[in-house]
Amino acid sequence: MAPRTVNPQTHALRRDEFVDAGQRLIQTRGYEQFSIDDLLSEVGASKGAFYHYFDSKPALLEAIVARKEDLSLLMTLEMGKPLAESAAEITYAAEFFRWFAEVVADPDLSAIDKLHRYFATIASFKAGQKEFLVALMRVWYSDDNAIVRQKLRRESVRLVTPHLAAIIRQGVAEGVFTLADPEHLARVILALILDTGDEAGELYLARQAGEIDLEHVRQRFATYSTALERLLGVQPGTLHLIDDATLSTWFD
Repeated sequence: MAPRTVNPQTHALRRDEFVDAGQRLIQTRGYEQFSIDDLLSEVGASKGAFYHYFDSKPALLEAIVARKEDLSLLMTLEMGKPLAESAAEITYAAEFFRWFAEVVADPDLSAIDKLHRYFATIASFKAGQKEFLVALMRVWYSDDNAIVRQKLRRESVRLVTPHLAAIIRQGVAEGVFTLADPEHLARVILALILDTGDEAGELYLARQAGEIDLEHVRQRFATYSTALERLLGVQPGTLHLIDDATLSTWFD
């Protein structure tokens, strides 16, 4: 008997159904809270079908993360939005990443201008996705999604660090940044930026619960901006991670 042939396109589409369902369950319940049985109910498949594509739930998570390797994971992570949900959002994320690379390569922009454009674009995207992000935020920042946040953070560092290092090297050449080791400091600076994004979500939840006031939020972001300025060696007040309009949109 001849071996059964598998249509590669059909195989890939079926596998994607499991990945899509995993994304939805992460977003609505949290990674730790859904089971393989929940996934099977979501897809309408048997355990045998699942194990044909993945040998475990962690393997499914790896597939979810790996699927986005060509996108700007920094976008999705900092927004508090773990993964793009549709072809339109994937296209947007891919376009953002290409745009960021073009900004980095633009010879007419200073290093400071490039950083500010990066921060402003993230803020604009967040404002446009506010309703979705608010609905997602409590699940995303729960302990149940800690492993997802960690994996996406690692991918963000891998993808964005080279571009950020290029901006830092330019700033050093312009005489505005005073860093001894741009390549290694880029990872440290990116970690600070990612931490700012994480705390933004936590501050939002605390503000909604009436636990903090707007001035507390403003001071927390000012602390991050000051730390970033000191790492880069620029004058105080040079960099603004978040502007007043964005603060009002989310925290007023």
